[in-house]
Amino acid sequence: MKKRRHAHSKKIGLPPGSLVHTGEVKTPEVTMSLFRYNAERLEEKIITSLDEIAGPSGEDILWLNVHGLHDPKLMASIGLKFQLHPLVLEDILNTDQRPKADAYDDYLFLVTRFFSYDSEQMAINSEQISLILGERFVLSFQERPTGSFDPVRERLRANKGLLRKSGPDVLAYALLDMVVDKYFVMLEQISDDCEKLEEQLLHKPTDAVLQSIHKLKRETMDLRRAVWPLREIINNLIRNEFGFFQEATILYLRDVYDHSIHFIESLESLRDLLAGMLDIYLSSISNQVNKEVRLLTVVTMLFMPATLISGIFGMNFAHMLAG
Repeated sequence: MKKRRHAHSKKIGLPPGSLVHTGEVKTPEVTMSLFRYNAERLEEKIITSLDEIAGPSGEDILWLNVHGLHDPKLMASIGLKFQLHPLVLEDILNTDQRPKADAYDDYLFLVTRFFSYDSEQMAINSEQISLILGERFVLSFQERPTGSFDPVRERLRANKGLLRKSGPDVLAYALLDMVVDKYFVMLEQISDDCEKLEEQLLHKPTDAVLQSIHKLKRETMDLRRAVWPLREIINNLIRNEFGFFQEATILYLRDVYDHSIHFIESLESLRDLLAGMLDIYLSSISNQVNKEVRLLTVVTMLFMPATLISGIFGMNFAHMLAG
């Protein structure tokens, strides 16, 4: 997994809740998109100022999505607009958070991670996604535009399913479900590369193949550590101790929980496959060495009679002269 450069030293000595961006800047400018909708109508626009956001009214639900987290002043303004705790804003700006869920009086704060796979580099890229579920709004924060939420936007535009007819909890579920579904796309890409490495391993094991196997094994270990907490978080959401989800939505959250379990199990199987490939590599190298040793043994046996004769008579000058 790609290593991050952090700027945690900037926060040393600052009080809790200080807004300092400590991650990598992955988009040149911050962009904000706003959806305001109910069962009958939908308003969608790109906004440049929070003044363009009117508070929720009636049955309207607001969804504000932010791409780019490197503007602390904007984050502070969003915090004032939606009355968010400074510690929540601090966690959003610190893009090295583990998945977690924190409940406040009026909203639920969720942190999860989005992953993408670079097949050429055999590297997994990780990005933080933060979600805030309020009474009539959902806020989502991404490090850069990834298109991961585009299917949810299309469903809102087409008024398909329950999104437009339900509360913000269904929107929060849909966003979380989309993140987990993307995990399987990445897992398929990694599995394809593992199959290619396995074929190369069986035909011609090389040091390059060994390095690729080690790299994928390390990447999957980092991925497991990053995803493992998500299972418990979704399980806590299903228990719904703080009442942010309707009973009908809990059923859908259970489906996301099942998907997370399935992903972790599939990831474990993939790690076992990579470990087995390392054993195959070592066995192949051992067999190759054994073949070379056998060849050298045969050559040695062929030259052994000549070596024996030369050893007996080679220094016996008297017999050589007599002959």
